[in-house]
Amino acid sequence: MGRVSFDEQPPAESIQLDATTRADSSLSPDVASEHEGQDGVSLPPVDTGKDAMLFLTACFVIECLVWGFPFAFGIFQNYYSTHEPFKGSSSIAAIGTTAMGTMYLSAPFVFPLMRLYPRQNRYGPMAGLLIMCIALALSSFSQTVWHLILTQGVLFAVGGSICYGPCILYMDEWFVKRKGLAFGVMWSGTGLGGFAIPLLLEYLLGRYGLRTTLRIWAVALFVLTVPVVYFIKPRLPISATAHIKPSKLGFLFDRSFLVYQAANIAEALGFFMPGLYLPSYATSILAAFDPVMVFGYLAAGRGIGNVVSGPLSEALVKGMSWQGQAAGGYGSGYGPLIAFTGATAVVGGSSFLWKRIGWM
Repeated sequence: MGRVSFDEQPPAESIQLDATTRADSSLSPDVASEHEGQDGVSLPPVDTGKDAMLFLTACFVIECLVWGFPFAFGIFQNYYSTHEPFKGSSSIAAIGTTAMGTMYLSAPFVFPLMRLYPRQNRYGPMAGLLIMCIALALSSFSQTVWHLILTQGVLFAVGGSICYGPCILYMDEWFVKRKGLAFGVMWSGTGLGGFAIPLLLEYLLGRYGLRTTLRIWAVALFVLTVPVVYFIKPRLPISATAHIKPSKLGFLFDRSFLVYQAANIAEALGFFMPGLYLPSYATSILAAFDPVMVFGYLAAGRGIGNVVSGPLSEALVKGMSWQGQAAGGYGSGYGPLIAFTGATAVVGGSSFLWKRIGWM
């Protein structure tokens, strides 16, 4: 429903889409296309056009930089384990798990808040970017593992969630028929970041050391992200009198949700565990361990799986990728380890079904 001024000749700029329409469009993607051209409002086209492509490109870059860094934590874990003052600490692995865990677990809180305050949500990418850069700068002064957990883990993840959240929320407005492909392209940014960032970090760590590397990456993150922040914007106008009801939590007790969530947790165990235990596992069985090679294959495989799974999700592919891991089945040499890493990553793209099934 549109809201129109009751003057004899209402100006076009006084006509806006109702805030409820915009709120509902985030839940039902087709609403975005249903209101094309209504009430004299001119909207950029969905699925195609310069604006949609710029939005998708910006999402890809943010995905690459925000998620690529924590997925490349294995490089830092290997460095922390062999250099003072963190050498020998048993809590090093908690830094990476804290970062990824905080980013995922904060989503149920960040997304509803962004829906409640759509106007402020527009500034989320820049605010989150500043928090991430500050977190990296502060982590360069860390003297204990707990300092790294709080800065490189918690604070960076909070900033990442705020920066990345609008990409998910606005995707429903910009893409309808090609939504699966759009999510595939965006989420493949993690694969590119996870492949390229470890190469860069290993070079910087070897040449400049930990503290300078973290400061360099903080500056690089800001410089690379700022140019695309502008394009992370809603497609539908926001009413000045927007009033969106808080999300209801009754679905938490719905049987269908519990079944889907159980499957989601099972899939996540197979998807995340290789990236978490590979550094420790490889170090324990191999005399010479090249973390860049291992994590490069892991990231590249995930990128391929994401791009392929995106279009498949449009057809509502049923079933989950089976990532069972029999004890002792990884092999004891470098070749089998690389093969296992790549195979596990390629079939780990079932997260694309979240949107199509309704988990996100």
